[in-house]
Amino acid sequence: MSHPPISPAKRWLGLVLIATAQFVVIMDTSIIGVALPDIQRELGFTPESLSWVFNAYVVAFGGLLLLGGRLADVFGARKIFVLGWIILIAGSILAGAAGNVGLEITGRAIQGAGSALIAPAALTLLMMLFGGTSGLPKAFAVYGAAAPIGGTAGVFLGGVLTEYVSWPWVFYVTVPIALFVLAFTATALPRTVRKAAGSIDIGGALTATAGLAAVVYAVVNAPEVGWLTWSTLGLLTGGTVLLVIFFLIQARSRNPLLRLGLLRMPMLGAANGAQLMLGAAWVSMWFFLNLYLQQVLGASAFAAGAALLPMTGLVVLVMVALAPRLQARFGAKSLIVSGLLLLALGLAWLAFVRPDGTYAVDVLPASLVAALGMSLAFVPSLGTAINAAPPAETGVASGLVSTSYQIGSALGLAALTAIVYGISGTDPSRAELTQGYSAAFLGAAILAFVGAVVTGIAMRKPRSSARTSTHSVAA
Repeated sequence: MSHPPISPAKRWLGLVLIATAQFVVIMDTSIIGVALPDIQRELGFTPESLSWVFNAYVVAFGGLLLLGGRLADVFGARKIFVLGWIILIAGSILAGAAGNVGLEITGRAIQGAGSALIAPAALTLLMMLFGGTSGLPKAFAVYGAAAPIGGTAGVFLGGVLTEYVSWPWVFYVTVPIALFVLAFTATALPRTVRKAAGSIDIGGALTATAGLAAVVYAVVNAPEVGWLTWSTLGLLTGGTVLLVIFFLIQARSRNPLLRLGLLRMPMLGAANGAQLMLGAAWVSMWFFLNLYLQQVLGASAFAAGAALLPMTGLVVLVMVALAPRLQARFGAKSLIVSGLLLLALGLAWLAFVRPDGTYAVDVLPASLVAALGMSLAFVPSLGTAINAAPPAETGVASGLVSTSYQIGSALGLAALTAIVYGISGTDPSRAELTQGYSAAFLGAAILAFVGAVVTGIAMRKPRSSARTSTHSVAA
């Protein structure tokens, strides 16, 4: 991975662009929440199909991340980074201008495809800028902190734009941000060349995306049509078969999207498992906590977003200022396990929310404990997953760890949504809603606890050399 030396000023400008990429791909998942009622009314979505304004983005994003990582390795990370932003701009314009359900879902899927190219390329570029330098832990921390900032900013921007402008602007707002990044990309990000030869595994990309889409669709629709119906079971079976075919293709392909040998690396596999459970628990908590604040405690969308600010502030502070120092002292595994346990504790505490509760008692303390846990676990698991891969497969490792987090969040949220509405029913009272949200927080706590246990057992450093140990600590 040879490239001309980069000045410190350009290196940190590059980090701003990379963190902005993380900010945007997460913001685009949360910014639509407040606008959904207006989108449903103007475009004619049914209650059942409305969730696909969210799911089309997440499924395309998660399903194509491995392809994005492979493309970054083959054609160069900066080229794919730029291509991803161009596709994201096109999807954002289409989603904002859509006049019917089909175009809206198509625009969201195109947005997700663009983000799937941006995310792994951004992580590869981060490694090119900071790999082997003392600034790498802080760079990972800044990158990681951009995610909760993007999630909270999405809630604020979605509320402000929907109320004071119009709902299409929750999509159009991405365009000027994208243009800003593209304007400085050539200056701040290193030029990359082809690092790997061979064809692109289109068959693998199609089977992975279709399989993930079928599984997520089945889980999302199961509360409406039933878990034991032919449609649900058929989609689950079909999705599983497609994912099995994907792994068979990877095993036989000369140029697979995902070299299966990577999954046998204990540090990489365990770190991806931690990211999977972290996404399932944290994103679900954030989603249902927002609903509890609005639907049970009666907060406005703007006030609910403000209520999330202490969590966001703590996550940013711990990720940037504390987590890198703790990792240098105690190691990645200790931080990931303890972080997931703290997240589980905070979520279990949130399970005691009351219909007549208050923010200061029922939400704030428990949410801060959960946020502390998330901020301790996220950066070490992310860095460990990427550093465990060979340099030539950094893009694939970046795509894999991003896939783990996004698919964990999609499946975790879908499964816990099914639990919530299975308990609360279709026209629930505040008490019934609270019971459903309480069950969701408890379910998310179990996911985080399982993640901690599995990580503690599975994450072990190779015995081969001390070099691996040094490399992992640098993550």
